[in-house]
Amino acid sequence: MAAESAQQFEALEAQAASLLDVFRAAGYERVAPSLIQPADIFLDQIGETLRGRTYVFTDLAGEELCLRPDLTVPVSRLYLERHPEADVEARYCYNGPAFRFQPRGPSPTHPREFRQAGIECFGVADRASADAETVRLATEAVREAGLKRLRLRFGDIALFYALLDALALPERWRVKLRHYFWRPPEFHALLSRLAKGERPHGNGAIAELAATLERGAPARAEDLVAEYLEANELPLSGNRTLGEITERLLDYAADLRADPLPKEVATVIDYYLAVAAPPREAVDRVALIAKGAGVDLTPALEGLTRRFDLFGEGGVDLGTARFETEFGRSLEYYSGLVFQIEAEGGDPTTPVAGGGRYDGLLRSLGAPADVPAVGSAIHTERLLGAIGEAS
Repeated sequence: MAAESAQQFEALEAQAASLLDVFRAAGYERVAPSLIQPADIFLDQIGETLRGRTYVFTDLAGEELCLRPDLTVPVSRLYLERHPEADVEARYCYNGPAFRFQPRGPSPTHPREFRQAGIECFGVADRASADAETVRLATEAVREAGLKRLRLRFGDIALFYALLDALALPERWRVKLRHYFWRPPEFHALLSRLAKGERPHGNGAIAELAATLERGAPARAEDLVAEYLEANELPLSGNRTLGEITERLLDYAADLRADPLPKEVATVIDYYLAVAAPPREAVDRVALIAKGAGVDLTPALEGLTRRFDLFGEGGVDLGTARFETEFGRSLEYYSGLVFQIEAEGGDPTTPVAGGGRYDGLLRSLGAPADVPAVGSAIHTERLLGAIGEAS
């Protein structure tokens, strides 16, 4: 067992050297951000899917910290430490461990501690060009490491947002559908309910309480909830604070007051989310859906087409690639193109690499405005395993 572990370590080290050679040759500076990160930053930014899988602890000074569950946020923080105004182009590469709890138990493809080798590109105004560079380098790196047969899967968060913005639907549902996009079961349940004209259950004491709350007066709303809980001798439930309970009730009240979603709008969204095809065919299908709905998605579709053109010009083979409108990464900070690299014939739920655009992340970390940013991370244990299976 020890010999096998030593052999794997040596193989991973050799593979990492190959990956980093590709990145450094393209002008990416190697960096090594801290393993331990402020927990609040990650818990606010990575989304619900990974929030519950992050190892969080409190140090002796009482500060809440975490073991980094990915390296994009730490590298973004490093960029802002160097360039607080976020007004400089920068390209970084890295190789190091990340940590995630595995609900089904650790396995060779889903370990608790795993390595990521990757790149992050900040401040490049030509987003399509930076996206193409990122996809090209990620595919080139895994090929140089030995994975010759692979397939690409793409999605585009910005295209979905553009559709929601173009459709005539109540703002309340536009916001909620954007929010629930990251959790497909909840998203489809909400869309199905809205398409049927069903509204949240509006009777009972909770609905009566919610109806008295006003979002524009949060302090008053919290006082009313506190009075209700005290009058009915109801303790705070679980680990929820009074503020969290109040916020949920305010959200519930907003649902009760919102106008219904037109059924035809729900149908358009369903049609859109069913698109899964080779990239250029997918663009044509989305354009046809938009035309039938009477909405203009031309700028978003032209931007996506330009990216595919640049991929081809850069030598990225799109012959087996797929574009799926419902495909999105598990990290909620993504805002545009998303992609993953899969070993041909492998399980799509265990890609060897993935990445995408995240223009809003750095503002949330302290930048004065949104910053063009895109990156990709390679799961090196999976890559090594996929190469071994293919040989």
